Amino acid sequence: MAATVIRYILMSIFGLVGLVLIVIIMLQEGKSAGLGTIGGMADTYWEKNRSRSAEGKLEKITRFAAIAFFVLAFALAFNF
Repeated sequence: MAATVIRYILMSIFGLVGLVLIVIIMLQEGKSAGLGTIGGMADTYWEKNRSRSAEGKLEKITRFAAIAFFVLAFALAFNF
């Protein structure tokens, strides 16, 4: 009985993390360093301080959500 409740809670969290991951990925900007690196514009002030910007924070949240998603997927798959 308790294992079933825990499994439903994990499945709910798994679904929410999946939705959060989708939304955060859709909010991010595309990587547009293609032609900028040819002209030598790769090391700009923006690139060096990217972790302090909103885009950098979205990348950190995406990384955390992806790790949580895979951990929950393995936990649900192997019935922990």
